[in-house]
Amino acid sequence: MSSPLASSQPSDLSLPHRLRHTARQYAALTKPRVTQLAVFCAVIGMFLATPGMVPWRVLIGGAAGIWLLAGAAFAVNCLVEQHIDAKMRRTAWRPSATGEITTRQTLVFSAIIGGLGAWVLYTFTNALTMWLTIATFVGYAVIYTMLLKPATPQNIVIGGLSGAMPPALGWAAVTNEVPAEAWFLVLIIFTWTPPHFWALALYRRADYEKSGLPMLPVTHGERFTLLHILLYTLIMIAATILPFVYAMSGYIYLVSALLLGAGFLWYAWRLYQNYSDALARSMFKFSILYLSLLFAALLVDHYFKYLPRA
Repeated sequence: MSSPLASSQPSDLSLPHRLRHTARQYAALTKPRVTQLAVFCAVIGMFLATPGMVPWRVLIGGAAGIWLLAGAAFAVNCLVEQHIDAKMRRTAWRPSATGEITTRQTLVFSAIIGGLGAWVLYTFTNALTMWLTIATFVGYAVIYTMLLKPATPQNIVIGGLSGAMPPALGWAAVTNEVPAEAWFLVLIIFTWTPPHFWALALYRRADYEKSGLPMLPVTHGERFTLLHILLYTLIMIAATILPFVYAMSGYIYLVSALLLGAGFLWYAWRLYQNYSDALARSMFKFSILYLSLLFAALLVDHYFKYLPRA
């Protein structure tokens, strides 16, 4: 009997090649690039939670546990949407969509890495982080993927809270609590998600029309979506100023947030004025860079406060 984690491979490949191919296919289920961004935001949350260095046990264990549970959630997402993914050019290659990895194999894989992630978080961080991360798993894999995404064009707005949680998870891993500062970081990602995702949905709207999902560009049209991207960009910029207003950060972060926000707003306004798929694609790519640079600036500002003064 074949292993539940084994996927069918061409027989003319050598065993090492088949194993590498299988590993890549399972890794693809975890959506590595999205997972990396989530873990990056969680790690930033860890460092912002303390004036010193994060204990290596918490840093490595927390990052690994969040990575594993996030990967498990994405695997369930791939499983639930395998028939939808098969209709879309952007996702038709996924092993769950092609059938190379079966439903049973995906469920076993998700259970293994999800269970391991929960154990790692409980062992190396604390129970609060474990339960918050499990709740995030349920929020994304069940509430967003199964209930909201096929039901409402506001799916990405309502379900965005799950994707916004990593900084709070990182903060909880270090302090065993989630104060207001951590929720400011969550709010930033929560307000960033709609314009980020709708830029993608616009230049991929033909795919979403085939999928049958009620995405905003499909249900309400291009112009309506562009207006919402512009409005949510303004809300996001306001949210990014809150850490400074709350005295959580200083002028290094404030200047960085305003400059990055101006760049984001420039994209949103140009799209609204004269839409093109190429510009929407550029905005989507910039939005990923934007979030990374914004959180990096917050981290630099945080440790600048603790530099010795002459």
